[in-house]
Amino acid sequence: MNALGKLAEMKAAEFLEKKKYSLVDFNFSCRFGEIDLIVKNKKYLCFVEVKMRNANSIASPMEFVDRAKQNKISACAKVYLSSHKTDLQPRFDVVEVFCENNKIKSFKHLENAFQLY
Repeated sequence: MNALGKLAEMKAAEFLEKKKYSLVDFNFSCRFGEIDLIVKNKKYLCFVEVKMRNANSIASPMEFVDRAKQNKISACAKVYLSSHKTDLQPRFDVVEVFCENNKIKSFKHLENAFQLY
């Protein structure tokens, strides 16, 4: 991942903290892949994928979180939950990060962006 991608993840964490989420883990990895951010609020433990795209892109960042990526995130979440017990409801979110001229311009938090079936 490039420097702008790492910065996007850190800024996304700050963005969520301003929305009253607490950072639980950052770049949790297991044999199935990686979860960018794990955050919580009073009700949910959120497994967050951070996706960055140019503000002028035709496709939204969420469109790049395809079924295969969702499956990897959910498999990692199961591994995480097996060793980190919680009473909070798990949820899968996406933070879309929009950039322009290699600078972060805005964020969009998609709560419950996808579900397990």
